[in-house]
Amino acid sequence: MKILVTGGFGFIGSALIRKIIRETKYEVLNIDSITNVASPEAIEDCAKSGRYNFARIDICDKDKLLKAFKKFKPDAVMHLAAESHVDRSIKNPYRFIFTNIIGTFNMLEVSTKYINIEKNIKKFKFLHVSTDEVFGSLKKNEKIFTEKNKYFPNSPYSASKASSDHLVRAWNKTYGLPTVTTYCSNNYGPWQNPEKLIPTIISNALKKNTIPIYGKGNNVRDWIYVDDHISGLLLALNEGKVGQNYNIGSNSQISNIELANKICKILDKRLNNKSPHNKLIKFVKDRPGHDFRYAISAKKIKKNLNFSPKFNFNKGLNSTVDWYIENSKWLLSKHKL
Repeated sequence: MKILVTGGFGFIGSALIRKIIRETKYEVLNIDSITNVASPEAIEDCAKSGRYNFARIDICDKDKLLKAFKKFKPDAVMHLAAESHVDRSIKNPYRFIFTNIIGTFNMLEVSTKYINIEKNIKKFKFLHVSTDEVFGSLKKNEKIFTEKNKYFPNSPYSASKASSDHLVRAWNKTYGLPTVTTYCSNNYGPWQNPEKLIPTIISNALKKNTIPIYGKGNNVRDWIYVDDHISGLLLALNEGKVGQNYNIGSNSQISNIELANKICKILDKRLNNKSPHNKLIKFVKDRPGHDFRYAISAKKIKKNLNFSPKFNFNKGLNSTVDWYIENSKWLLSKHKL
């Protein structure tokens, strides 16, 4: 199988490519524009494989996309490329609207043209990777999101992703493009850019800087180890039913302040500092429209595709903290605070 992956230098995209190259016989074309949060070094070993290909293309450039499709001739697309940081979407929504909506539109248009040209492709599939944030915010004791929940995006980022999801559905229903959409909870693991919460906490702690936590830290997030998410994506690609949506999560809810304290305790054990790292935690002004809680049910993908996460949260978090300690030079080089 030949898979075209967009956003392969991103955190999730690079984990996906590593798994494909190391554990399958698939050939990959990585399409990435290499933004300032890209990490090409995360797949340096994969680049040595004869099954890995790369093209520096912005998904907003439709002509270059079509040329790449015609040359590579993919059997499937895994669309991960997106602007994904809520804070940046509030400060600069334009890039999120342009990349996440227009970029996805281009991917759908090019994919549709491609399968109409390449008549011999029998089982082409377009996997669109979305987020649980499109469903909005949950109250403390409210039932967790299923694939049947209505959309209530509250940030420019989640609104742009919701818009792209609707486009994917429309191209499936109107043009017959074989699509599958997945929604994931918060990912964590190695090689994540420190603009995200867990590496932000670790990098600030290692630098002995203040660890900023929004509000009182009571906001709750549902976490999944990135390797488990990747396994779910490949299941959805290979076995998912066309036109269906699947939540990919591991039922690991924790408040931001509890998470920060948990990471600090792990660092205390690993680094033997005289002063506890949690003394660095400082509550800062909450961001506008901060959703209180996200949590998703993965019952559908577990039942229909036999998905089963391998990492419980404590195991995954300890492994992640250890990785960042061992790779602190990389982490701190990426940390701009």
